[in-house]
Amino acid sequence: MTDLSQSQSSEPPTRVVHGILCVEVAMLFYAVQDTVMKSLLDSYSVWMLIFFRALVSVLILTPLILWLGAPHRILTPLWKIHALRGSLFAIAFSLFYTAFPFMGLAEVVTIFFSAPLITALLAAVWLKETIGWHRAGALAVGFAGILIAMNPTGNTFTWVALLPLGCALFYAITQVLARKIGERETTLTVGLHTLFFSGVCVLPFGYAVSQIVGPNPEFQHLQFEFFTQITTGWGVLLMMGCVGMMGYLLLSRAYQVAPASMIAPFDYTYVPIAVALGYFFFDEVPPLSTIIGMSLIILSGLYLGYREVRAVRRGAAIPPTADVVFSPSNPLPPQIPEAEMTFTSVRAPK
Repeated sequence: MTDLSQSQSSEPPTRVVHGILCVEVAMLFYAVQDTVMKSLLDSYSVWMLIFFRALVSVLILTPLILWLGAPHRILTPLWKIHALRGSLFAIAFSLFYTAFPFMGLAEVVTIFFSAPLITALLAAVWLKETIGWHRAGALAVGFAGILIAMNPTGNTFTWVALLPLGCALFYAITQVLARKIGERETTLTVGLHTLFFSGVCVLPFGYAVSQIVGPNPEFQHLQFEFFTQITTGWGVLLMMGCVGMMGYLLLSRAYQVAPASMIAPFDYTYVPIAVALGYFFFDEVPPLSTIIGMSLIILSGLYLGYREVRAVRRGAAIPPTADVVFSPSNPLPPQIPEAEMTFTSVRAPK
């Protein structure tokens, strides 16, 4: 194994800056994608949008993997784990986008960013990773921020606020599963299979949910009108898929050229970007409880990331809390191995 503390300390500053810039632009692409998704829910169902985004991503990633060659691969013996991750990924972001018509973009995103905290908790339970008092305190602060952001005792609280929290839970499980995959797959391979299986699984899941909610006008965006919607709006749907895929490729590039523990905290810039886009496009002003909760969640996540940097410098094993990319809709695995950087940095997409 590579000495992580040595590799991080000797990382050229230009590569770190390169990685940070890629993360920042990727966050912008992801925020734009989710803004477009929110605006399209008046015309398209959640299932249609998730399926088309997955379709566009698969059509881009498949020829890219074939062109790059090994160690990326189309066929993999780990397909069962990928299928499970893909199905959980589809359920997670079905919940995420279902909340959009009922909640502001900033509120949904704030609650979703509890995912790093949930991942740390699940890693302690399932992977037997040590949390320690410092991380336990940060988790407590973060979960307090979640409660404040959700404001369960307020007059405006509804069950819909549980949807992004459910998304964070399912998404955290996918990242713990990715930890199980480890260095056996590259990020492009993981992305291809996660998105492929999510596109396949969202169709039966969407059909089942539409049968449960019925023809309720309040849940028009959950109706399974897939085949009638697919005949129109190809340009906007294609643009949405391409924007999301560009965000994924930029994040892949960022984690190839710079240490994860140094650039992962910049994932949180997605939050202020989402707040700004929600304000400019939907006239959404987040309530004070959301702003306070958002601040506590971000501070908690940044402190967890700081603890991971210290763990790397001591040569300790890295829990996934700092190495997972927590941008909404992103299927990246927790860690990009050194071996993958060797193979892909020559012909990685620019």
